[in-house]
Amino acid sequence: MKKKIHPPYFKEAIIECACGNILKTGSTREKMSVEICGACHPFYTGKKKILDATGRVDRFNRRMAKTAQIKSARVRKKPTKKVEKTEITLEK
Repeated sequence: MKKKIHPPYFKEAIIECACGNILKTGSTREKMSVEICGACHPFYTGKKKILDATGRVDRFNRRMAKTAQIKSARVRKKPTKKVEKTEITLEK
C-alpha cells in the first residue's frame, strides 16, 4: 500500500447506540453514534416497536383522512345526468 494516502485505522473504534448499547469494532472513525442497533431493532428483538421519531405515520394518516373527505365530497357533488343519444344519418 502507498503511504500517506489512506485514513488512519482505529482497531478499537466505539459505536454508541441511542439505546445505550456500545459496540467495539475496527473503523476509520474513532467514535460513532447510531439511532438503532441489533440489540434494539424490532427485527432482531421480535418486539413490535414503531420507529416514528419525526411523526411520519401521523402525517400520513392525516393526509389519507383529508383525501377521503375530498373524495366523498366529489361523489356527492356529481350531478346525475342522462345523456340522450342521437342518431345521425347521412343522405347522399
